[in-house]
Amino acid sequence: MEQVHEGDVLVLAIETSCDETAASVVKNGREVLSNVIFTQIALHAQYGGVVPEIASRKHIEKINQVIEEALAQAGATLEDIDVVAVTYGPGLVGALLVGVSAAKAVSFAAGIPLIGVHHISGHISANYIEYRELEPPFICLVASGGHSHLVAVKDYGVYEIIGMTRDDAAGEAFDKVARAIGLGYPGGPKIDRLSKEGDPDAIPFPRAKIAENEYDFSFSGLKSAVLNYLNSCQMKGEPVCQADVAASFQKAVIDVLVEHSLHAVRRFGYDKFAIAGGVASNSSLRAAFEEACGRRNIRFYCPSPVLCTDNAAMIGAAGYYEYLKGIRSGYDLNAVPNLRL
Repeated sequence: MEQVHEGDVLVLAIETSCDETAASVVKNGREVLSNVIFTQIALHAQYGGVVPEIASRKHIEKINQVIEEALAQAGATLEDIDVVAVTYGPGLVGALLVGVSAAKAVSFAAGIPLIGVHHISGHISANYIEYRELEPPFICLVASGGHSHLVAVKDYGVYEIIGMTRDDAAGEAFDKVARAIGLGYPGGPKIDRLSKEGDPDAIPFPRAKIAENEYDFSFSGLKSAVLNYLNSCQMKGEPVCQADVAASFQKAVIDVLVEHSLHAVRRFGYDKFAIAGGVASNSSLRAAFEEACGRRNIRFYCPSPVLCTDNAAMIGAAGYYEYLKGIRSGYDLNAVPNLRL
């Protein structure tokens, strides 16, 4: 374990918003002493997506083990912990309740403050772990299975949502298209891999623009266009090249994400841009942003893939900055499945 000095703040963080049971010990908001993740992907794959009831039950089974493992890996005990931070929304209500209940128990038993953390704030804060020099303000694109948000990060924990999806989140569209072309769940990584074998310009799928807000996203029309293309091929008896469909679909998503994001960076006059969330681990998306930011002299930040998908270290980072601001949660903290940023 790293040396802990007087004045250091150790955060025990818990994350159970979907199908990952995770706990982490984070020092001073930037240094990860442990990051334990129990994933349920294999369990839900047979159903083609996350089953909330199964996720909740698995969290109950694993939560204590994961917390104990996080403390052990950090070489810490509860006596060393200064604050417990937990995701309280948005997410699956049953899954969130497991984490919130565990965090309350730890807070009460150890006599330490409790802080409820917004899941999206956690994703954004993953960048602080990866890049210790990064400070607000900057623009961040949060793209995951449940969210597509374009956020102006004005200060630690101070956000302005500039754009968001009107329908499907980017990750949701990846999962649905992957299922349609027979790849199964989880769709994002599978489409990412298959796209490397396809021609991204093979099929001209649409790029949606929203008249009322140039920063908003819409992916349901693109998803429908893919389904229509597949149905049309089937009716005509034409073969479908999975790799071309995957690559063309992925390029349509990436083009829109890059265009809207960089437009926002220009409008706000910032020179820093970050990505976060599960979709941010997509290799083609990362490459596209790196190239586009490089051309415009914008500093680009992207967390390692393990920090893009759901994890507790990011919640620890976000919780630390809330702690410094004097924010505390009471024991009436509850799960809020549709929590707004």
